Amino acid sequence: MSAARVVAALQASGETICTAESITGGAIASALVDVPGASKVFAGGVITYSIEAKKKVLGIKESELAHGVVTADVATAMALRARSLFGTDYALSSTGVAGPGQEQGVPEGTIWLGFASKSASGAVLIDAFPSIGDRNEIRAVAVTAALELVFTQEVFAGLHQQS
Repeated sequence: MSAARVVAALQASGETICTAESITGGAIASALVDVPGASKVFAGGVITYSIEAKKKVLGIKESELAHGVVTADVATAMALRARSLFGTDYALSSTGVAGPGQEQGVPEGTIWLGFASKSASGAVLIDAFPSIGDRNEIRAVAVTAALELVFTQEVFAGLHQQS
């Protein structure tokens, strides 16, 4: 999935997107802004790599962190708060463990991607697993999957129909 396709679909629909990233460290936003014309559809992004940043910047609550930072609840909350922060039509978020090794009992290669729109929000588990490579390869899988999410989730059905 190419960022160019995402930007083109958003331009065609007149809609906007933002990101809230952890495991991807801004790579989703970077992929989008590499596309000429992205400034018309990409409002901005935040990198909330630490738990404290998630709390301070996005207002993630302790109750949302009850089962850890790499969960559907956190991915969804990140997307919802980013969408509110930037006032966009859509938001993508990422949280996960790139390794090496597991973190808080969560295996390396576990990735949660969140999404939010006016009508829906949720998260998708992407099991990259460490067998695909090192931490940079795991992160690359997360970026590709996030861009694909724009076209595969029902929440983005309007964009999907226009692409």
